[in-house]
Amino acid sequence: MPQLPPLAAVRVFEAAARHENYSRAAEELALTQAGVSYQIKLLEERLGAQLFMRKGRGMALTPLGKRIAPRVTEAFGILGEAFAAAQTENEAVLSITCSRTFAANWLAGRIGSFNLQRPNLAVRFHVSDELVDLSAGEVDVGIRGITTPTPGFVSHFLMNQTFTVMASPAFLEKHPLKEPADLLKVQRLSASDEWWDLWFTSVGLPGYDPHRDPGLRFDSQVLDGNAAIAGHGAAVLFPVMFPEAIKAGLLVAPFDHYTTDPRGFYLVYPEQKRNLAKVRAFRDWLLEEVRVAADDDPLGILIQPEAARLAKI
Repeated sequence: MPQLPPLAAVRVFEAAARHENYSRAAEELALTQAGVSYQIKLLEERLGAQLFMRKGRGMALTPLGKRIAPRVTEAFGILGEAFAAAQTENEAVLSITCSRTFAANWLAGRIGSFNLQRPNLAVRFHVSDELVDLSAGEVDVGIRGITTPTPGFVSHFLMNQTFTVMASPAFLEKHPLKEPADLLKVQRLSASDEWWDLWFTSVGLPGYDPHRDPGLRFDSQVLDGNAAIAGHGAAVLFPVMFPEAIKAGLLVAPFDHYTTDPRGFYLVYPEQKRNLAKVRAFRDWLLEEVRVAADDDPLGILIQPEAARLAKI
């Protein structure tokens, strides 16, 4: 590829050639007339040829300037079309990354109402418990469990990661749990998970070693919850992610004790995306959905304002 002159100088030349007037080019580009003159001189020195000549009190294109000006204007037109197409394509698709549990058990059942609000916006999910680099630009927004907002990103608190022990009625009938210590005698799902340690510590059993009981290990709350419903053991679960199973009596909490992880669920996106219409629309919709969900949680056990959550940590 041939080496190009400085694009800033080329852009100034294109505007000055189109208007055949330095002052009007300066107004269009928000420059001073002296700034336009400097960029033209810089370009002429780079080319080793004159592009403008004096004509009365103004400037006119030289024969060389007249030959290349239409092609430069055409080139900027092509660039403009390319970036306009990219912007249109970008605004037509909203990509969301979130964990499997949040996607399957909370977001999937609600996202249809967002689609009704924005029928021309395609929504694409990147569902994984692995963090995606939002700064790379391939994903627009993420829903993450974090402790505090991340510099360089806009963060909106959604809800607590509040969990408790849950199991199926059949499992509890077979394995009566009278006190937390009884859990040490039964099958615990994903027993090496850090939330077991947090829960046991919160009920006064701080010496529990989660690594001594390998048992069944799953990689997500979805799988833990399904295994618990099937009666394969007790699990530490976020009740807010299993409302239908709880209402149907498929999951029961044997102890009225909840523990909140320091990490809350946040909607996160890069600063440069904050003014995108699709991001604003999703943000407004999601925060309203969270508010409605909070109305169904009158005790504030699962979903709280951020200030209350931080006060507990």
